[in-house]
Amino acid sequence: MRFTPEELEAARDRVVPDVVASDLRVLFCGINPGLMTAVTGHHFARPGNRFWPVLHAAGFTPRQLRPAEQGELLDHGLGITNVVARPTARADELTAQEYREGGRLLAEKVARLRPRWLAVAGVTAYRVAFDDKHAAIGPQERTLGATRIWALPNPSGLNAHWTLTTMAEEYGRLRAAAFAES
Repeated sequence: MRFTPEELEAARDRVVPDVVASDLRVLFCGINPGLMTAVTGHHFARPGNRFWPVLHAAGFTPRQLRPAEQGELLDHGLGITNVVARPTARADELTAQEYREGGRLLAEKVARLRPRWLAVAGVTAYRVAFDDKHAAIGPQERTLGATRIWALPNPSGLNAHWTLTTMAEEYGRLRAAAFAES
């Protein structure tokens, strides 16, 4: 589906609903909605974003879901939210203050929903939102109540440091940890 630049720009004030429920195994957390996500209302909707292929390749879903099928994640004990709710064309349009406030609001959401794992898809976003300058990809020492945190590579097609295969391996490590628990 293609949208005009005007349609994308008009989406900057839209709110993209979370896909959440209480007691999820993993609550995935993007940086913020892109304009394509804001237009469609579906998380990780931009063609070229690798979230949906990586999720399947890592074994979280039995088949590759399309963004419009995001509600099916709940059937697998998974959900999606964002650090910052404001849609932008690029994550570098966000301010450090927006990340910090997003981290505060995310901590409140996690306290309410109680997922086993919060998986932040973007280690830089995690570092700023939670003031943890030394965080690296993988499980974090910090917890939010009983919720453990895992920093994942950002699945954006712009993140050339990570291939589909290496991302699927890292997401697979999270899956093994999240589903090894009773």
